[in-house]
Amino acid sequence: MQSFTVPVASPPLAITTSRLILRQWQDKDFEPFAAMNADPQVMEFFPSVLGREKSDEMAIRCRDLITERGWGIWVVELRETGEFMGFVGLHTPGYNLPFNPCVEVGWRLRADAWGQGFCTEAARAALDAGFIQLGLNEIVAFTALPNVRSQAVMKKLGMVCDPEENFMHPVIEEGHWLREHCLYRLKRV
Repeated sequence: MQSFTVPVASPPLAITTSRLILRQWQDKDFEPFAAMNADPQVMEFFPSVLGREKSDEMAIRCRDLITERGWGIWVVELRETGEFMGFVGLHTPGYNLPFNPCVEVGWRLRADAWGQGFCTEAARAALDAGFIQLGLNEIVAFTALPNVRSQAVMKKLGMVCDPEENFMHPVIEEGHWLREHCLYRLKRV
């Protein structure tokens, strides 16, 4: 396994796009985040929906990591209204993957925000922050094979998949229909 030093941004990164703000978590985000995580449509390609307690724990972890290193999984807010849309950001997975160490780009948006380009817009901004401000050489993304919507976003972002790198996700039980994942990579140009 190659060595990897997690970069730190000080002050914390602030990201805006033409329509979105990617920002630190606030207490007001916990309720809409829990509602999103309880939506079976949003959580279709995850082993289960999340209850309020698990959802809050995840939001607190995301907030703490941004506080600690200046970047992470940000809340996506609609600039025009200040409305909570979901999250997009960069993360270092905390479980053993065949391609560790890595930084991944990930996202989860409310179902009513799908199909409007918000995810691609926010993810592209997160990738730019990772490559330009954090100096990363590569960012990955991965998802369960049936999740073609996320794979379409990965392709729009210019990420490339090699089917030879498909893997069994270590935290999903053997035999589960979501266990096999595909890996997409994007290198800094």
